[in-house]
Amino acid sequence: MTLLQAIPQMPELNFQEWMQNVGVFEEMMKGFLIGVLASAPMGPVGILTVQRTLNKGRWEGFATGVGASISDILYAIITGYFMYLVVDIIEDPIIALWIKVIGSALLFAFGVYTFRSIPKQKVVDRVSPVETKNKLTGFVISGFIITVSNPLIILLFVALYGQFTFILAGNWVSQIVGYLFIVVGALCWWFALTWIVDKVRARFSHQVIWRINRVIGIIVMVVSGIMIVYALTGHTFHYIPFGGGALR
Repeated sequence: MTLLQAIPQMPELNFQEWMQNVGVFEEMMKGFLIGVLASAPMGPVGILTVQRTLNKGRWEGFATGVGASISDILYAIITGYFMYLVVDIIEDPIIALWIKVIGSALLFAFGVYTFRSIPKQKVVDRVSPVETKNKLTGFVISGFIITVSNPLIILLFVALYGQFTFILAGNWVSQIVGYLFIVVGALCWWFALTWIVDKVRARFSHQVIWRINRVIGIIVMVVSGIMIVYALTGHTFHYIPFGGGALR
């Protein structure tokens, strides 16, 4: 008997069985990555966060990111709800494969857009009435309003959900934990960004923001390109008994 024959073969799972066997840790990692990828591109709220960190302080900048994170989880849940309504369709292996390929293509296009985008040098920082009573609360509210006013982020969440096969039917514990870690990922990004900006405030410039967008764009393009190849070449589900879940 050869060594390969001695190793027990992992039984294949269909899509529905795989969704129900996804472990909490796997969904945590997916949610965390989705939260980071949704927050990282330096759009208006990102630039405003940097400006407030430089002009007013690190925690004022982080409070702006917290508001953006609240908006992100709102749109994340809305997107997940509507994708769950059609889960009977997307659980078909062929359709799931195409969703993953299309999601990867959309992410690649998003990476190209991020790479080529030129952030504005200044975002108007309007002080809300609430801010006069509680500065940090006002920064949270303004960060939320700026982010929630851009519903196109739903398209990004659709692409990310398709990329990571994030929506799980009949696996509510893992799914809820995944949503929580979208917030964790977003908050970790804003915490790290404001910490870095605060530490290098003397050397931080518009050119640095432009370079951050380029790096993020390249990373997204490379990862989405790899995932397109992966989706087209291997999409069989195998159960891993000691991993608390399955790999795809």
